[in-house]
Formats: sequence, C-alpha cells, structure tokens
Amino acid sequence: MTWNDWIQGHELMIRLGFFFGVFAVMALWEAAAPARSLSVPKAKRWLNNLGLVALNSLVLRLLFPAAAVGVAALAEQQGWGALRYWGVPFGLAVVVAVVAMDLIIYLQHVMVHAVPLLWRLHQVHHADLDYDVTTGARFHPLEIILSMLIKFAAIVLLGAPVVAVVIFEVVLNAAAMFNHGNVRLPASLDRFLRVLLVTPDMHRIHHSVEDDEANSNFGFNLSWWDRLFGTYRDQPRAGHRGMTIGIHRYRDPRKVNQLPGMLALPFAGKISGYTLNRRQWRDDD
Repeated sequence: MTWNDWIQGHELMIRLGFFFGVFAVMALWEAAAPARSLSVPKAKRWLNNLGLVALNSLVLRLLFPAAAVGVAALAEQQGWGALRYWGVPFGLAVVVAVVAMDLIIYLQHVMVHAVPLLWRLHQVHHADLDYDVTTGARFHPLEIILSMLIKFAAIVLLGAPVVAVVIFEVVLNAAAMFNHGNVRLPASLDRFLRVLLVTPDMHRIHHSVEDDEANSNFGFNLSWWDRLFGTYRDQPRAGHRGMTIGIHRYRDPRKVNQLPGMLALPFAGKISGYTLNRRQWRDDD
C-alpha cells in the first residue's frame, strides 16, 4: 500500500479525529474563560449550529464521496497541475500548495462578501447572534457545495499533493474553530500570534454588525493576506465586549438561530445592499 492509498483510506478518520479533538479543547476553554457572555442559550444554538454541520457533512458525502483527497489523487494519476508541470520537489510542493489554497480561501471569502447573490448564502454564517466554536462551521449547504467546487478547481490547477490536501483540510477546520472561539488571549500573545495566524480577537471583528468592520479580516488561517491586501483591522470601535455580533437586519433568534430559519435565510428579501463593493455605508442596514 502506498502512502497516498493509506491517506485516502484514513482521510475521514484523520479529519474527524482532529475535528473532535480541537472542538473539545475549544469548548472546554470557552466554558472555563469565555470572552463574552452569550445572548442566546448555548444549548439551543449548539443544537441548531451542529445540526447544520451534520446536514452539510451528509450532503458533501452524498454529492462528493471521494472528497478533495480523491480529486488530488486523480490529479496526481493524470499528471495535472502547475506544481507537477514545473517539477516542484515534493516537500516544497506540499508547502506551496497549503499556502496557495489558504490564499484561495481568503479570496473566496472576499468574493462571497462582494457578490450580492453569494452574500445571500454567506450571511447564514454572519447572522449568528453569538460567536463561538460552533460559528466556525455554520454555513449554508449551498455555500458548502460552492466552496468544495472551488477547492476541487484549486487542487487540479495547482496539482496539490494528497498529503497537502489532508494537511490543509485539517488545519483549516482547526483554525476555523480556534479563531471563532469565544476566548481571549493575553494581548501580548495575541499580537505575537497575529504575525502569522488569525486569532479569535482578530476574526471576531469580522462578525461585527458594523459594515466596515465586517468587511475586514477575511483570513481564516494565515493573517498575511489581510495585511497584504489592505483588509486588516486591528480592533473594533466598541471593543470586544461592547461590539454587537451578527447582521443589523436579522436579530430574531427564531430566524437566525434555528435550523429551518438558517436554511431559508438566503431566499428571504431582495438581493441588495450589504456587500463589499458598496460606495457608502448606511446606518439603517
């Protein structure tokens, strides 16, 4: 059995192991030292947020049983991708692929804020009235499908090695749970980590109801991209305890924190308004 065969055969076990491990650590950390008090009972939010995660996992397994690792294996068999075309050594190819896919996730995140139709899907993630480890995996199934298709295209174009795809998936999921955690780090440690990584305080700003704050700090894992592309914001105006989480127009817990409402949210109202490319911000949005 080759290394790639072993990775493919154990990919789900590896990802689930890291997911539950990191989730448990973050859940215990939040319980021991929460950064903010919650506005909606945790049990109700978690039941619905994790219900959405379970639904998304089922949809992906039904639509894409081979998942991203299967696409990477196919690309390797066929010799597809820039890294193979240029003969990049394996170790360097793994590093380049992981970093490049992180950049693509950043650009995808900017895109779903900038395109009104895509924002309708992505607002399910932002409409959560609180911010904790479960928010990091709260996405509409249609956005999850779109994200997977973009990931497939990136893997084929790059020629990302199978091991790079597994590393990226594990790191991305772990980073999303970490930086959505309802925890705060000491200011000195937060500043140190932000040189490389997105921290909870850094990403929490992105979930502010204030439009200009929500349209900043798009990174999920590496903090470089926000600094490089000018979307970085250091702190929220109201402070981390005073800022309001969510979207101005969606404040009813029945619509934004219950599974039926989350699934219906992209289809409510007109396609308008709250996007990255607006010329000016309005207080009534």
